Amino acid sequence: MKALINKSEIEGRAFAPASKSYTIRGLMCAALAKGESEIVRPLSSDDTEAALNVLRKIGADIQQEEDSWKVLGGNFCEPTIDLFCGDSAATLRFMTAICSQVPGRCRLVPGPSLSQRPIKPLLEALRQLGVDCSSQGEVAPVIVHGGRLKGGTTELAGNISSQFVSALLLVSPLAELGVKIRLTTPPESKPFILMTLDCLSKFGIKVETSPDLREFNISLQSYTPAKYLVEGDWSSASYLLALGALSGWMQLDNLNPESLQGDKIILSFLTDMGAQVSIDKNAVTVRKSELRAIKVDMADYIDLLPTVAILAAVADGTSEFTGIDRARIKESNRVSALREGLERMGIKVQEERNRLLITGSRPRGAVIDPRNDHRIAMAFGVLGTATGETVINQADCVSKTFPDFWKILRSIGGEVKVDGE
Repeated sequence: MKALINKSEIEGRAFAPASKSYTIRGLMCAALAKGESEIVRPLSSDDTEAALNVLRKIGADIQQEEDSWKVLGGNFCEPTIDLFCGDSAATLRFMTAICSQVPGRCRLVPGPSLSQRPIKPLLEALRQLGVDCSSQGEVAPVIVHGGRLKGGTTELAGNISSQFVSALLLVSPLAELGVKIRLTTPPESKPFILMTLDCLSKFGIKVETSPDLREFNISLQSYTPAKYLVEGDWSSASYLLALGALSGWMQLDNLNPESLQGDKIILSFLTDMGAQVSIDKNAVTVRKSELRAIKVDMADYIDLLPTVAILAAVADGTSEFTGIDRARIKESNRVSALREGLERMGIKVQEERNRLLITGSRPRGAVIDPRNDHRIAMAFGVLGTATGETVINQADCVSKTFPDFWKILRSIGGEVKVDGE
């Protein structure tokens, strides 16, 4: 599927999609709680469907209504087939830990892009807690023989993936002896760990943490059912907010300015670049203006790299983004994908291992290969509204986290034609 984007005058109002990260965390906690929980205003996307399907295969009873999912949890059973996690890294990693609570054998299988992403450090940490688990080398498939989570102390590096820490936090309250988690290096993407702790608290779980988030103490506890409201997603919202800064004005509702989501820092990035930003309760408005270059360490906000990169493409001066190394092991190598796409549009880019320099000018339209990466596709779709004559191949990959992206873009003035629609 291809999307053709012509130069557009953006003007309108939209509702930010629900948070993918909070939806999946809420589902996992609800499945671990004995009794019925309700997930209110969840996100329906490829990633959350992967989580739903896997949880159902291990015995969770989930009833989906339009704006609410009822989850009857706490009664796991051995799956009769492999647990296919699609390309949802959170699903694979969280379920690897949760399968320690499933009687019998679980085999977790990844989709194509996820099969390249690391899992071994999580397995090593789980084995320290008494879990019988294995993989083929550094990556999935993963096999977990459940029924035993002794507990104790486990250590792992904090700079590979915050999802490893979150996976351990999800399952640690069920360990016989309690769990102490120690990170041997400072954690990156700290906001995602804070989001996990926040979700756990909504389901009755208490965790003692050190101020630097390098040590966690979790006693034996039980999850309690909850009614869990999913807030708007700042990562997905960043593309729509960038639209306002590039091509007109945009008001976006359903955003919590007090959110623990790290990607709400997009507001600061936009302001620092000279965009006109205003906040009114749970709505954010961004208006087009002349943008200037910025210098940012992206280590804690790595999912925002595509958004700020396309903003930098039109900004005055050279922007510098550091702390980008982990962007190379996402759904694609996002650093090289961004460089390739921007260079096709006539933008000067200097790529280093942990640094990206982008000199803004007047980008032109181009054919973009997003490498089947939703964030690359959406970012260049936004930039296409400013350049015109832009084609995004594999445009349907946005369904991973934001299925309505092209539809919303059209509704606010985007000149977009998508094959098959």
